[in-house]
Amino acid sequence: MKTLISALLLGAATLGQASQAAAVDPYGYKLPPSMRPKKKAAPAPKKKGPPPIDYVGEFVNFGDWKEVRAFLDDVATRDGFDRAELNTLMGQVRYVDSAVQLVKPAPPGKPKNWQAYSKLIVDPVRIDNGVKFWNDNREALERAEALYGVPAEILVGILGVETVYGRNTGRFRVIDALTTLAFSYPEAPQRTERMAFFRGELEATLLFARQNGIDPLSLRGSFAGAIGMPQFMPSSLMKYAVDFDGSGKVDLLNSGVDAIGSVAAFLVAHGWQRELGGPLIYSAAVSPNRAWESMTNQGLSAKYRAQELAAAGVSTTVPVPEQQTYGLVDLQNGAEPTEYWLANNNFFAITQYNRSYFYAMSVVELGRAVRLARGGM
Repeated sequence: MKTLISALLLGAATLGQASQAAAVDPYGYKLPPSMRPKKKAAPAPKKKGPPPIDYVGEFVNFGDWKEVRAFLDDVATRDGFDRAELNTLMGQVRYVDSAVQLVKPAPPGKPKNWQAYSKLIVDPVRIDNGVKFWNDNREALERAEALYGVPAEILVGILGVETVYGRNTGRFRVIDALTTLAFSYPEAPQRTERMAFFRGELEATLLFARQNGIDPLSLRGSFAGAIGMPQFMPSSLMKYAVDFDGSGKVDLLNSGVDAIGSVAAFLVAHGWQRELGGPLIYSAAVSPNRAWESMTNQGLSAKYRAQELAAAGVSTTVPVPEQQTYGLVDLQNGAEPTEYWLANNNFFAITQYNRSYFYAMSVVELGRAVRLARGGM
């Protein structure tokens, strides 16, 4: 997420009416059976103030911790906060052990399984709600695509993967989660760097709340402090969130239009290129000589020309634009064969939102599934 938080191409019911015979699209996307539910999703309940929190926080006197006192001194000096008011606020913050447990990495040894992951993410609930969200926000999606060059299906995919279009935005008090992780992050590689990251997000939360006249204790989000429909971390909210509905304020919790514009702005700031056009990914096959193997470790960027990939034994079912660069994406399937795709720089812009191939592919798949469910081709 834009952020710390790190995680695919399914069909839909209307596909049977529109193009049942087409088993594979021009880019190698295999269209699986319909996943559209028969019943319409129930409307999300109206929001009436901050939702209840998801945990019972433990009171600890953070103000007595040397590291916390030093942090508050720095924030007061750097940002002009009243030190006594910071003390009062910190006296109401709770330690959240569940945030510490949830932020721990998965235990080693469990193999990655793209197909299992994609079935969990690209599901009937997200597809059905995605169709409704697209229909309700069609004008805003078209305006964002015209202004930023990000297709509607990518924006719909991200908001669906993140929070099912605002249905699951998180019930942790942001300041509780961030303070806990900023000063009590679990033992892990790069623990010092992770705590520094969360301290920066805690400061950004205080700044955002002051700037917008919000009680910082009222902000709700994920266990890692991500906020609103797009799950922006507070620093990303400060940098990239936009008032896309013209209301005079940014509201990523209740305004789908603001969420659309803000996600598009984030992607452009992180490398999305309008001029690339066309598909983000192409189905690929690899040769058994494995000369291509080092190319799967290129990081979150597109580094290779089509000619270089072909020379290493990577082929695609359709020609790819030769003027672009690509990365070789490997999606592991446990005991089943790994899937390979060529991805351009716009795919890797999505990985800056969440640093995971699985995540970026889930965005592509969900967006495309919703488009097909609406009758688009």
